[in-house]
Amino acid sequence: MAGRVQGKVAFITGAARGQGRAHAVRLAQEGADIIAIDICKPIEGFVNPPSTPDDLARTADLVRGHNRRIVTAEIDVRDYEALKAAVESGVEQLGRLDVIVANAGISNAGSDDGGTLDKVSESDWQVMIDVDLSGVWKTVKAGVPHILAGGRGGSIVLTSSVNGFKAYTNLHLGHYVAAKHGVVGLMRTFAVELGQHMIRVNSVHPTFVNTPMLLNEGLYRMIRPDLENPGPDDLAPFCQAFHTLPIPWVEAEDISNAVLFLASDESRYITGVTLPIDAGQCLK
Repeated sequence: MAGRVQGKVAFITGAARGQGRAHAVRLAQEGADIIAIDICKPIEGFVNPPSTPDDLARTADLVRGHNRRIVTAEIDVRDYEALKAAVESGVEQLGRLDVIVANAGISNAGSDDGGTLDKVSESDWQVMIDVDLSGVWKTVKAGVPHILAGGRGGSIVLTSSVNGFKAYTNLHLGHYVAAKHGVVGLMRTFAVELGQHMIRVNSVHPTFVNTPMLLNEGLYRMIRPDLENPGPDDLAPFCQAFHTLPIPWVEAEDISNAVLFLASDESRYITGVTLPIDAGQCLK
């Protein structure tokens, strides 16, 4: 089935690479125009390698390769006024807004903050909550007026995590777990509040995903400190142990296929759902 979101416009955060880029490209393949934002620089205190302006430009090239329009901006999701301006500009250029994908997020796996939640610094806690929870709220807040103005209903997809259901031990992720649980609360509240306008709100919950947030030197060294130069092959058995299916991680496109389904009219009466793409991790 082609053209599953034909003529729609989607606003996607964290779109420079990884899952966000995959979402932009997958929705463009199925007919959507895209408003794509990303911070494109490091975030203070966090070890994951940052996206770059070149990454965001590459996303734009890939979307245009599917003969779709795209508007990009380098925006921090913590900055509501900048988000609001970016969405307004995108809607002015593209004519409407139908879909919001609040995907931008950070993780601090591989940091040396002491590990347990009681040892996380106040600054790391605040940045995590500001990006992974407040940033999701600000993204929806910036976009919803434009979906309402269209009067056609719409779809909002929030990126949580399997950590929105469960906690890990020994991965320095307590503040991440708290934020991703909070995303579920945002999703359910928005679903109840916006349902009367035929705006559906759901969340996706990925397991480990083959993106730079997972596959990076900091995490390799945290999981395999016994090795001089650990790499993805050394991380894979650790990740696979979490899954029921015999794979270490899923691909970004696997999450994008779920996002596409939730953005399309195929899910027109689905709202308030927490959808795992987890290789069976939630069964363990």
